[in-house]
Amino acid sequence: MKSALLRYLPLLLLAIAWELVSRLGLVSSSALPPLSDVLKSWYELLLDGDLTGNGFASLYRGGMGLLLAVVVGAALGIAMAWWKPANVLFAPIVEIFYPLPKSALIPVTVIWLGFGNGSKILLIFLGCMIPVTIGAFNGARSSEQTLVWSARSMGASRLRMLWDVVLPSAMPELLNGIRTALALSFILLVSSELIVAREGLGYLIGFLGANGSYDAMYAVVLTVAFLGFAADRGYQMFMNWMLQWREQTQ
Repeated sequence: MKSALLRYLPLLLLAIAWELVSRLGLVSSSALPPLSDVLKSWYELLLDGDLTGNGFASLYRGGMGLLLAVVVGAALGIAMAWWKPANVLFAPIVEIFYPLPKSALIPVTVIWLGFGNGSKILLIFLGCMIPVTIGAFNGARSSEQTLVWSARSMGASRLRMLWDVVLPSAMPELLNGIRTALALSFILLVSSELIVAREGLGYLIGFLGANGSYDAMYAVVLTVAFLGFAADRGYQMFMNWMLQWREQTQ
């Protein structure tokens, strides 16, 4: 408990400073409403259903896009590391998309799939697939050759070596790539909803800001921040469990 309090003490101090700075007039309350007013607006949005409805829409888009990115990116990365023709074919595509600002794809996905869920899911999938692919590729390439040779000498099939040797070796890098993709999914989700959406947390932020409801706007921004924080903390627990399971099975 003491360790947890010390870890999150900076957040408590930040909250106190936020309230005092606004209440004392050091910053205009229109630019930075008091935290107490923001929390009150958050409660009102929750009661009205605006927060939950738009939140579920955003989580569905982000979850579907990230799930597709993990499945396709992991398979593609391992295939590129394990099968040379796949590397020759897909490596230039990955190298081109890696430095590309993923938000630049927002107009493209809207042209293809319109303003609905499809364009956001496609954008998140395309943006998050790259770090997952790179993580899976680097992890599979770092497989210990002695283990591969040992499995091959014992007559293991190529598929069995992939499952028993390559995939466990690739797990740490793959999990780190997925964590990067998780953070990127929130960025792409809110960015796309701010620009081209009729529902979602990003849309709600833009709508409230345009109407001057800044306390409610900050409430939604904090909601996105804490959702991302909770997702990252939960995924870290999952990573630790997966890596411990990997060590126990080796």
